[in-house]
Amino acid sequence: MKRKTIAAVALLVTFYLATPAKAEDMNSLRKLLETGECSGCNLAGANLSGVHLLGADLRNANLQGANLVGTNLEGADLTGANLKNANLTGAFMTNASLDYANLTNANLANAKLYNANTSGAALSGINIQNAEVFGSGLSIGGD
Repeated sequence: MKRKTIAAVALLVTFYLATPAKAEDMNSLRKLLETGECSGCNLAGANLSGVHLLGADLRNANLQGANLVGTNLEGADLTGANLKNANLTGAFMTNASLDYANLTNANLANAKLYNANTSGAALSGINIQNAEVFGSGLSIGGD
């Protein structure tokens, strides 16, 4: 248990130093990292690179411009989330729900989207170069 606490504190300090955030944003970040639940939270511009957010509840969260490079979002619920201009390079998004999410200009290069739900999502300007997309509503090229 002590290791988990130390790891969480170290992670929070890293985010605090790397991410200019308001007090309420740090509270949202702490809530997400401690509970995996942050529905409606303001995490705009947060650095969540490489974090494991398996099954996280991020419904209607504001993740605009967030750094999610290499983040594990397997089974995460991002329904209605704002991911505009977010960097999801190499993110792992198996069974993630992106229904009605705003992914405008999001970078999904090298991401893995297996069975990700994208119904009603805003997808204009997304970068899916070298992404692995199976069983989702995204298309890569073709006629």
